[in-house]
Amino acid sequence: MNYDLIVIGSGPGGYVAAIRASQLGLKTAVVERESLGGICLNWGCIPTKALLKSAQVFEYINHAGDYGITVGAPKADFGGVVKRSRGVAEGMSKGVQFLMKKNKIDVIMGTGKLKKGGKVEVKDAAGKATEYAAKHIILATGARSKELPNVKQDGKKIIGYREAMSLPTQPASMVVMGSGAIGMEFAYFYSTLGTKVTVVEFLDNILPREDKDVSKEMEKIFKKKGLNILTGTAVESVDTKGAKCVVNAKGKDGKVEKIECDIVLSAVGVTTNLENLGLEEVGVKTDKGLVVVDDYYKTNVAGVYAIGDIVKGPALAHVASAEGITCVEKIAGHHPEPINYDNIPSCTYTWPEVASVGLTEEQAKEKGYTVKVGKFPFSASGKASAAGAKDGFVKVIFDAKYGEWLGCHMVGANVTEMIAEAVVARKLETTGHEIIKSVHPHPTMSEAIMEAAAAAYGEVIHL
Repeated sequence: MNYDLIVIGSGPGGYVAAIRASQLGLKTAVVERESLGGICLNWGCIPTKALLKSAQVFEYINHAGDYGITVGAPKADFGGVVKRSRGVAEGMSKGVQFLMKKNKIDVIMGTGKLKKGGKVEVKDAAGKATEYAAKHIILATGARSKELPNVKQDGKKIIGYREAMSLPTQPASMVVMGSGAIGMEFAYFYSTLGTKVTVVEFLDNILPREDKDVSKEMEKIFKKKGLNILTGTAVESVDTKGAKCVVNAKGKDGKVEKIECDIVLSAVGVTTNLENLGLEEVGVKTDKGLVVVDDYYKTNVAGVYAIGDIVKGPALAHVASAEGITCVEKIAGHHPEPINYDNIPSCTYTWPEVASVGLTEEQAKEKGYTVKVGKFPFSASGKASAAGAKDGFVKVIFDAKYGEWLGCHMVGANVTEMIAEAVVARKLETTGHEIIKSVHPHPTMSEAIMEAAAAAYGEVIHL
């Protein structure tokens, strides 16, 4: 069959690109080897949030007395929590199936491979190969859990994020390697349900890509919750011969600490899925494990494009979706604006949550800006006090000369729902004074953004 567009991969980049293409009148097909929605919907973004919500509810129940409510001793049903998470993922996958039918997109189940001359070969589960032709082909094959050469995953004792979402039983103890968003989300989930968790981070701060104030605040909060956190520490090896794992963790002082645990979770990043895609045969250029593309995701081979985790940029679902839409609109002859990667929000869904966009204070100073920094703690927020969620703060960074909003960094309850204000404001080139003069509702968590901006200019009221 001939198509205007074939998308290989149906994650948040691929299926969104396909839907937008159909809306623009392109005859479209999606090739998927496993489940519609890709890793994000089936084994990433969505089901992890379901797990985290269960952990948050459990934490609320354990602190019911703080709200004047008496309940019996709660018990977490680990199997039930996992079952709910899988159910949420399955429901969302069915939703994507509906969207494919609604938008008249053909779904071709199997493993796709590029062929010369605008062709895609798809092998089904039985190994039968069928060729399809398209004027345009988008690669959206995503990524998988990264393996360290000295700590190979076996899927049982040393696992990646996928296995961590569906373990048959809750481990009594766990070591989490890496403290980025994935590592800290799982550390929070398992710790809250009662697993003894140790986080090992090679760099000096957890959540190392965040502003240092955010990293320090989160480390303080998590240690208070009972997590053991080792920063500036490398996992040298893991011995899995015995009933338990023995993790050899080496600090900067050269001392090796042996940590015994049931499970080791490797959360040290992701590796792109570029194998067996036919890139070499067709001549698609790659660099350091990423497909090389222009501002509209076109590769060096005519008619072939790439989006999402397999191209340069943050490996985030919302980035992949935006890239897919931009790519397809360009293919359809529209004139989309290239994505501004300096204005991409980042979120960590622990409790409290972390959300940020733009430059950290350190980055702003390194770039030569004279900055005005404002910080408003949620301990001074009426809504946060009423909600019993006083941990965290909002931190804003402005250019002192022109008032440009350089960065916004938050720790607190539901801050992932608040960060969009900063993203939109930065897109519209809103200044600090305009934020101060925009009336925010009271009492809300979001008014902390206005208060933080006011603090940057010496006008804060509630501090």
